[in-house]
Amino acid sequence: MRVKDKLYGEYEVESVLAELILSEPVQRLKGVHQGGASYLVNEKWNVTRYEHSIGVMLLIRRLGGSVEEQIAGLLHDVSHTAFSHVIDHVLDHPDEDYHEIIFEKVIVQSEIPTILQNHHYRYEEILLDDSRWTLLEQPAPELCVDRIDYTLRDMNRYGEISLQDAHHFLEQIILIDSQIYLKDIKAAEWFVETYYKEVIDFFMHPLNVYGYVKLTSLLKSALQEKVIVLEDFLDKDEAVLAKIKRSDSSKLQAELQQIHDEVILEENKEEYDIHHKGKLRLIDPSVYLDNRLKRASELSGMVREQGDKAFQKASTGLFLKVIPFS
Repeated sequence: MRVKDKLYGEYEVESVLAELILSEPVQRLKGVHQGGASYLVNEKWNVTRYEHSIGVMLLIRRLGGSVEEQIAGLLHDVSHTAFSHVIDHVLDHPDEDYHEIIFEKVIVQSEIPTILQNHHYRYEEILLDDSRWTLLEQPAPELCVDRIDYTLRDMNRYGEISLQDAHHFLEQIILIDSQIYLKDIKAAEWFVETYYKEVIDFFMHPLNVYGYVKLTSLLKSALQEKVIVLEDFLDKDEAVLAKIKRSDSSKLQAELQQIHDEVILEENKEEYDIHHKGKLRLIDPSVYLDNRLKRASELSGMVREQGDKAFQKASTGLFLKVIPFS
């Protein structure tokens, strides 16, 4: 099976990866949007968990990771619910970890263990301990494939960086003990700037936050009215919305009508209708310089300044006033 990706190119993958890609849990991710509510308020904000999962697998492959680590990368998001991290707010999980809590249950109840067993792999050895996979995951503020892919993918799709920019950055990666570092402080500065375009300018874009908050409220109401149940979140975004649209609840229909892009928003800390804080996400990649690893913030005032601004913005959150149409 050949797998093609805009960022990383085309690769022939092993049969175990091909079968997993075609499995129901991975195919479901085509209907789960990475940005949660974002596609509902801007149709161009439409990256899916499937695209990201394929990208993570292929970037691990490009960097020389094992088939086992590619499997872990492909499957790392299969337990993401409809609307991704919106559900963490619906269910009051401030650490945005609900998909991690249910990960093993989702795996065990699927065909994934059987597929792996048929190829002489055990899911317990590959999928239940991320610490084995040093390319796939690293604690912030270091780089890892997961963090790199969603940043490059979103920012390329949404017009912030070119393919050439992304490819040039990937060439600056150096692996030391199977961990990702950078050869050059300029590459670190570029990625830091790009990452904060993602987690501050995009995740905390007023329209994105508005959609997030309104969808959270709608889904909470739909649960309370028993129009949907918790298990529905293991379906696709549009399947969950379809159940709500079919409801005869006037409250739900009114809330649904509020999720659109024709809204005027103003950042206003004094008079606000919405205050939203997401998970704090900071980046400070290490650079291999003079045979030593040094944090980018030790080498660059720009990285320090960007990090301070991002910390302040994320810690304070976004205060939005909804301006009525005149």
